[in-house]
Amino acid sequence: MDSDASRMVRAGIALGSNLGDRISNICAARDLLRKLRTGDSTCIQAPIYRSCPVNCPANSPDFFNTVVEINYSGTPARLLEQTQAIEVELGRIPGRPPNSPRVIDLDILYMGEYITDSDNLLIPHPRMTQRRFVMQPLSDIRPSMTLPGDSVSVIEHLRSLPGDEAQLTLIEENW
Repeated sequence: MDSDASRMVRAGIALGSNLGDRISNICAARDLLRKLRTGDSTCIQAPIYRSCPVNCPANSPDFFNTVVEINYSGTPARLLEQTQAIEVELGRIPGRPPNSPRVIDLDILYMGEYITDSDNLLIPHPRMTQRRFVMQPLSDIRPSMTLPGDSVSVIEHLRSLPGDEAQLTLIEENW
């Protein structure tokens, strides 16, 4: 077995939904992500926020977004396979145009100190620090964290986002 595959790390995953019962979709995804975690380790979850769709087709419904963090033992490629399987299980239709409305969207934000750059997976997520709908919930659970290859904390990234950008609406603090 590859030694990296057995090393336990903290993995942050963004969850988003803008179709159907968005809270139920996010809760179902969280519950399935919990099954991926190593042992009896904790699953940390940020509050759920509502955000305006970004780069989506006109008239797309608002998103509900959050971030969860789990302990994970496996490779980044394996976590990607598992998160994509969760999306399909919960009703996401593969092959739809990018940014189409969706029941669930799971994005790996970080995975320990991994820096991965392949055709289908970039870790840390390349656009996360530019997205309030990711940085706000992430700052709720890991404000002082510095991402691999970065020199600025999560809260500093959040504070540097444009002030004229649409703010998020808190939907559920404890879910």
